[in-house]
Formats: sequence, C-alpha cells, structure tokens
Amino acid sequence: MFQRNRFAAFLFDMDGTLLTSIAATERVWTRWAERHGLDVPSFLATIHGKRAADTIAQQGIPGIDVEAESQWIFEAEMADTDGIESAAGIAAFLAALPPERWAVVTSALRPLAERRMAAAGLTIPEVIVAAEDVTRGKPAPDGFRLAAERLGVPVEDCLVFEDSPAGIEAGKAAGASVIAITGFQNDAHVTHEPNVRDYEHLRPAIAHDGALLLETSAPAQP
Repeated sequence: MFQRNRFAAFLFDMDGTLLTSIAATERVWTRWAERHGLDVPSFLATIHGKRAADTIAQQGIPGIDVEAESQWIFEAEMADTDGIESAAGIAAFLAALPPERWAVVTSALRPLAERRMAAAGLTIPEVIVAAEDVTRGKPAPDGFRLAAERLGVPVEDCLVFEDSPAGIEAGKAAGASVIAITGFQNDAHVTHEPNVRDYEHLRPAIAHDGALLLETSAPAQP
C-alpha cells in the first residue's frame, strides 16, 4: 500500500476524515455565500479542507473584512452541530492507538474542532494543530510538520489520513505518507494515493520495536 509500512505516528485531518460535518458546514457557508452574492453550488465545491479565512480571502470581494467574516463563520458553525457523525470504525481505531502517537491537524479553529469531535463522540487527542496554530493553512505542509514536531517524531515517519485535495497535497508536501478516506465524499475526487472508504477494515498494530503498523482486512481501492 505504501513505500513504507512502519510509522512513528498517525496524523489525522478532522472533517471528512474522522467525522463529517458537511451538512452543517454547507448550511453555514450557503448563508454566507448568499449574503455576498456568490454562486452557491460552485462556491461550496471550493471550501473543503481550507481555513475559513483563506476561503474568504480567496473570493476577492472588494472591501471585505476577512477577520470579521471569519468570526461570523466560526460563531455560526459553533452553533450548528446537527448531523455530525463519526466515520465508520474510527472510534475503535483511535482507541487502539497510544495517545502519544496520534494527532489531529485541522483547518478549523480549536474550539470548533473540539466541539465537533465531542458531537461525534470521539476522543479529543493530546495534540491538535488547528487553524490558529499556523500562518499558512493547507495545502501548505506547516500543520503536519508542527504536529509531528509536537509528537516528537520526524514527519517523514508519519502517516497522514486525509480526504481533501488540499489536505492530501499538504501531507505529501510535508514528506509524510498519505492515505485518503473517501467515504464522506459526495463525488470521490481523483487521487493517486492509497485510499479506503472508512476504518471498518483497518486496524493499528504495534511492532516489537514500537513502530506503528497499519493492518487491513480488505484491499485498498485502486
């Protein structure tokens, strides 16, 4: 599946990878897009995997206050947790990992990340790298590099779990191995990375020397 099959740590994106909040996210961003006269369907296709501030700035709306608009998005998303659910098999997968060997790297602000993970019934990890922790968001590799640093391992020895093109690009740019989780995609994006729908057929294992292994009982999708 990978060029290497022994890892120092697992680094997870949150939304679309550990859980889905796509319904809540798109409800909030639809309201925002309508306020600013954007074409909603084409706009929604661009938002996933990126920080809110980056998404807003990229619209090039004259005179927009990116910080104020980002705060509006944050407050609206904090208030809307309807429909958030975890990926199949992820709770057992995370429970089998030593807490010091995994982290979450998300484009959400930390309070929103913790709120959504709690809403999905998932363990909140010891290490979260959130939007406010980096200057450059995905597809820049900064978040994954920082997570590896906080775990005390080389990022090149990590396996990144992602779902979005921006996140996959970020993991690869960091030098990590990448696996794509496709189960929450409305339209599966094209990726040349190893990919699986969810965690039902995956399980972590620990080698005699302490390396993390990823075992699967089903073949990866081509």
